[in-house]
Amino acid sequence: MTQFRPFHALYRDLTTGAIDRRQFISRAAMLGMGAATATLLARVGEAAAAGLPLTDGLAFAAATPMATPASGTANQRRGAGGELKILQWQPPSGLSPHAATGDKDILGACPVLEPLMHVLPDGTIVPNLVAEVPSAANGLLASDLASVTYHLLPGVTWSDGEPFTAEDVVFTWQWVTDEANASTSAGIFASIKSIDAVDDHTAKVTFTAPNPLWYVPHTGTYTGFVYPAHVLKGGGKKANDAFSLKPIGTGPFVVDSFTPNDQVTYSANSNYREPNKPSFSKLLLKGGGDDASAARAVLQTGQFDFAGFLQVEPDVLRSLEKGGKGTLVLGHLTYVEAININFSDPDKEVDGQRSEMHTPNPALTDKAVRQAMAAAIDRETIATKFFFGPPEEPVVSNVFSGVPAIELPTTSWVFDTAQANKILDDAGWKKEGSVRKKNGVALKLSYATTINQVRQKIQAVVKDNLKAIGMELELKQIDGGSFFSSDPGNMQNIAHFYWDLDMYQSGMSSPTPIGLAEQYYAGPGGKNIAQKSNDWSGTNTQRYDNPAYDALLDKARTEIDPRKSAELFIQMNDMIVNDVATIPLVRVADKAAAANTMNAANFALGPFEQSYWNIANWNRVTGH
Repeated sequence: MTQFRPFHALYRDLTTGAIDRRQFISRAAMLGMGAATATLLARVGEAAAAGLPLTDGLAFAAATPMATPASGTANQRRGAGGELKILQWQPPSGLSPHAATGDKDILGACPVLEPLMHVLPDGTIVPNLVAEVPSAANGLLASDLASVTYHLLPGVTWSDGEPFTAEDVVFTWQWVTDEANASTSAGIFASIKSIDAVDDHTAKVTFTAPNPLWYVPHTGTYTGFVYPAHVLKGGGKKANDAFSLKPIGTGPFVVDSFTPNDQVTYSANSNYREPNKPSFSKLLLKGGGDDASAARAVLQTGQFDFAGFLQVEPDVLRSLEKGGKGTLVLGHLTYVEAININFSDPDKEVDGQRSEMHTPNPALTDKAVRQAMAAAIDRETIATKFFFGPPEEPVVSNVFSGVPAIELPTTSWVFDTAQANKILDDAGWKKEGSVRKKNGVALKLSYATTINQVRQKIQAVVKDNLKAIGMELELKQIDGGSFFSSDPGNMQNIAHFYWDLDMYQSGMSSPTPIGLAEQYYAGPGGKNIAQKSNDWSGTNTQRYDNPAYDALLDKARTEIDPRKSAELFIQMNDMIVNDVATIPLVRVADKAAAANTMNAANFALGPFEQSYWNIANWNRVTGH
């Protein structure tokens, strides 16, 4: 089983110049780290030391980019690998990623739809639907970062045979920014002033201001997907609904059938641009059950080839791995399991909705309550009992976590029940029986998360911790398909946030945490806050509204100097932490299970792409 090794001291020595790259790689090898991994980490450290804190995805790093994993694909035939079976225990409810509110729907779209560029696990940007990554050196990226030009790959077609052109890039921007479509990617595309189709294979993007995050809207399997203009243009809601069930894409697979919240069947795209890919003729993406049963179906019974997002206790995973059918695969993530605070009142109804952004939460808007909660939760027990613990899955105090260049070690966390009780005493929350009250408000809160053994055990720990300081929690468990549903009519999803607290994982989907930062951004008039008025599409589901924070993010969108940009994100992180806008618990690893028949060399699990981002390269080991 892959293990992470402690490298933080070496990393600091590299970034401060105490050792050079050769020494770093040599000493990392002594700790058990592979040469390739050590080389990638060295590149990250050198970029940080040079003042490039991953703001540009290391596209400007001096070293040669890591190749996209594609082992053993040269002599394969399309479809010769038979059927690939993936068990995704949280099944997709829709396949339109720019309308998705959770990873499960984006994952379902990954085999079909694609971005212009990808981000490798080391942070390097690589071309996908473009001929080359824009840069100042090749003249495609303006020196002031106010515009970028993309040269599209020639000869690419959509799965229905229609040509892929610059008009599709233009249309995608128009679709995302059209309020009628309630796109969850709208905030990411807001920096774009215009996109012009110079010719069929050239798209020029002009920004409203110099944009150091120029690559984000068109990069990666979180926000970078391109939509087909010929399918959706002028079609309105009817076309959008049909597309969400059966999207047309440029990717390696096409959708044969889709039953929302159950399964998707795909077949190889006969028009895919690489004639020997995909290796598999069919793909089954099956949902249901839980992540423990998903792990079992790969590791112990061998019914499936791959299962990801396995939030299962380490002892259980190790036991299942002894079944001999598969192996665990761990990938470094920037995702943090956290308890999120609802700053609005989930019990008061206003104009047909609860958690209305102008109705403050009667208990949680008191910062003392949030501070006491943070001090009372035993994060160390959570990390070591229900996760692998450090260094793989450490306790964290930061929201932006996992990229050293924007994560200062000065933030801290405590577990101190006495301190938590004193905070509440000083703030006037007095115990009446076992529960504290103030001005007629009792500290009785609802706390929701997905149905998952690990999360239910975390809930139990948190409930006991908070009971010790006079708080009572009502625990709620919701099916993952509903909890992360994109359906604006689903009142059990995170967008509605009809509880006081909820818990799940959020993280950085690009080398600069613009997407994650957006989750705390209210915007003018609360435009980015999930509400009935925007069909619950705002990415700020917590109803957190801090003008000072918004001002920092607005500035970061246009800050060209990489050091200043990093400092702005550090300030935003510290503001969220000091405000206790959320309570980070553990930085998680990407835990997946793969059948022994699968070629593990072609998995590229990492922090900036969804698990299936390079599924075109997946294949079986020779002889299977």
